[in-house]
Amino acid sequence: MKKVISSKEAPAAIGPYSQAVEVNNMLFASGALGIDCQTGEFVLGAVREQTIQALNNVDAILKAAGISFSNVVKTTVFLADMSDFSVMNEEYALRFVEPYPARSTVAVKTLPKNALVEIEFIAVRD
Repeated sequence: MKKVISSKEAPAAIGPYSQAVEVNNMLFASGALGIDCQTGEFVLGAVREQTIQALNNVDAILKAAGISFSNVVKTTVFLADMSDFSVMNEEYALRFVEPYPARSTVAVKTLPKNALVEIEFIAVRD
């Protein structure tokens, strides 16, 4: 059975999609941007600040599902510029601990709302 997961502590979906959907103890999350849900705007700063906020938004969705970063098994990180990889990776490493989830990181031409970083994930309940 499909269950929609959402958090008011993360920005609302800006289109016809859910923040996350749980099926058979697996949580599939849409991409999280560095948007502050209180203002609806990107946080001030560059890729570091947007990464921190995107991870805060990931955390809010995980908490809404009753799980944590340790349940994440796969992430995909989208960057507007691959030269921002090391900065993003520093902040990413502060949230995830071993055993780390599998991860893909790709540079894309453009992200929604001209974001600098977007993070999506798959998590599994213990």
